[in-house]
Amino acid sequence: MQLSHTPAATSAVFDDPNLIGSAGLIPILRLAETAGLAALADERLSVPTDKGANAGAKVSALVAGMIAGADSIEDMALLRHGGMGRVFDRCYAPSTLGSFLRTFTFGHVRQLDAVASRFLTALAKDTSLVAGVSEEVAVVDIDDTIIEVHGYAKQGAGFGYTKVRGLNALIATVSTDSCAPVIVAQRLRKGSANSARGAQRLVRDALKTVRALARGVSKTSNGRVLVRADSAYYGHPVIGAAVKAGAEVSVTVRLDPRVKAAISAIADDAWTTIEYPRAVFDEASGVWISKAQVAEVPYVAFTSKKKTQVPGRLVVRRIPDANAEKKKRAGQDGLFELWRHHAFFTTTPAETADTVAVDKVHRAHAIIEQVHADLKSSALAHLPSGKFAANAAWLVLAVMAFNLTRAAAALTGVRRLARATTATVRITLVHVPARVATSARRLTLHLPRAWPWQHAWTVLFERVNAPPATAAT
Repeated sequence: MQLSHTPAATSAVFDDPNLIGSAGLIPILRLAETAGLAALADERLSVPTDKGANAGAKVSALVAGMIAGADSIEDMALLRHGGMGRVFDRCYAPSTLGSFLRTFTFGHVRQLDAVASRFLTALAKDTSLVAGVSEEVAVVDIDDTIIEVHGYAKQGAGFGYTKVRGLNALIATVSTDSCAPVIVAQRLRKGSANSARGAQRLVRDALKTVRALARGVSKTSNGRVLVRADSAYYGHPVIGAAVKAGAEVSVTVRLDPRVKAAISAIADDAWTTIEYPRAVFDEASGVWISKAQVAEVPYVAFTSKKKTQVPGRLVVRRIPDANAEKKKRAGQDGLFELWRHHAFFTTTPAETADTVAVDKVHRAHAIIEQVHADLKSSALAHLPSGKFAANAAWLVLAVMAFNLTRAAAALTGVRRLARATTATVRITLVHVPARVATSARRLTLHLPRAWPWQHAWTVLFERVNAPPATAAT
């Protein structure tokens, strides 16, 4: 592909007031309006002074900017270019939106959390965003990530377990076999915070939202809810909160003496070879040739107090020790085989899922890392303010932008888009150039010819403008 003219003959003039570069914001913000984003923010937020006036419009503007790719306050200027003012009312200046965020306190962030959960529930009613949450297994994943920051003006910044200076974002997602992960709870913490700090409250909030989603999608909810987490969250506060809320758990355990004793008690013939990544299937014997094996034993967690005891299963996966394998390849066979053990605790009944099945489900916990990466490649590339509460509000807004983008992609009916990253959805549905024209008091968008994703964009546009009874997929 090459230029049709020589560079010397090419010029660029920024003088067209009717062009917009993100026409995809029009149907997406119409979807947000239908789900009541602005109304919820006006109702729930009580940010004081004139900085908090028109909270619904300012929240909508911040979410719109994030959907269009903004990762800082200054980037919100992209909402004011060309003909954006002809399509949207109240295209606020970045300085106005920054002042709005800096007025937040912790209480206002919690109010915004309530807006986010109710907004997600409304989106789920209008789209297939959380398909299967009321019939299938709804898996809630919990994990934290460090968002790197620079400079010493950031409140709460510190060095955590990654040895990177930043702030700690704890999020919870829900996913099913039919839908990609969406975020159901979030919390920003100091950079030096322990991973499990505040996780008990987050689990309760997340499960409450998941139950609301299930009720909103279907009046009769028969699905199970499973909470997955790594060893940082293995403790009675988190597991007890999940079990009390009626959810099953699948949490990695630390190999303390009690767990090691339980693993040692597993009989040699109790191990089952599993279908493992890069395993080879032997057609002659009909088994998988792999050194990955699983077994389980009954286990009661947190036995120090009777009221904290949680009965369940200790599932153990073992793989050959890496050092022993190196020696074996060098011709130095040992007297016996050495294994590395990875164990997790689950309350899923054995009659519901056997050892191999629960192990496969638990390994899929890594899906939440994709959500972390997605957020960090968009709105959470930076935390834009020196004030901790403003950055906490920015996290909640980024979550709402993430969920709204997912909902818009689900409305297109294209399965690939419904599971794509928000960056892909942004290129496909949001960053569509258009020219705004007016005729007989009616706005017309002139979109580019032969746009590769014209069909998906048209489906989204028509569905958000259709009557409510036909808008959902």
